[in-house]
Amino acid sequence: MPLVRIDALRAGPDRLAALGRAVHDALQETLGIPSDDLFQILTDHDGTTGTLRYGGYLGVRRDEGIVYVAITMRAGRSPERKRALYRRIADLAHAYAGTEPRNVFVTVTENAEADWSLGEGEAQYAPGPVVA
Repeated sequence: MPLVRIDALRAGPDRLAALGRAVHDALQETLGIPSDDLFQILTDHDGTTGTLRYGGYLGVRRDEGIVYVAITMRAGRSPERKRALYRRIADLAHAYAGTEPRNVFVTVTENAEADWSLGEGEAQYAPGPVVA
C-alpha cells in the first residue's frame, strides 16, 4: 500500500495525471501492487506562490521539468526491485508525460505494518486490541 506524493513545477492537470499514471503503472509492474491500490497526492507548483528547487547534485542536470516523487511503503523490497522501480518510473514519466528521466527525482521511505491506518481508525496490517 504505497502512498505517493508527486510534486511538479508548472505541470498542469494533464501532465500531473500522466505522472500519477506513470508512477502507479511502475509500482504495479515492478512491485506487484494491486490496480486499486491507488493513493496519490498530486501537486502542481506554479512557480510564484509555490515552487520547487533543484540543483545539479551528483552531476545530474535538472531543470524546470523537475518532478519529485516521494513514496512511502512498507519495508521489505530488495535494492534490485527498488532500482527497477526507479528506472520504470523514469521511463514511463518520459513516455506518458514527456518528462526527461534526468528530471525524475524519486525517494522511498519505508515503515512497518503498524504504521498504517487505511480508514475506520484501524491498523489493518497490524490488527490487535484497541487501547482506550
